[in-house]
Amino acid sequence: MVIVFSLLFLLGFYLFGLAFNIPEWGGLIFAAGILSVTLALAIPVHFARK
Repeated sequence: MVIVFSLLFLLGFYLFGLAFNIPEWGGLIFAAGILSVTLALAIPVHFARK
């Protein structure tokens, strides 16, 4: 699972950079990057055992 969330995290950063190269869809791609990074960090933290 660590690999999946790490890839999701890195995909988010890739989407941040890609958003500036595609001006027509830049806002949507950037928002997808934010969502990807947020999920990559929030899901493991939320489901971690205490």
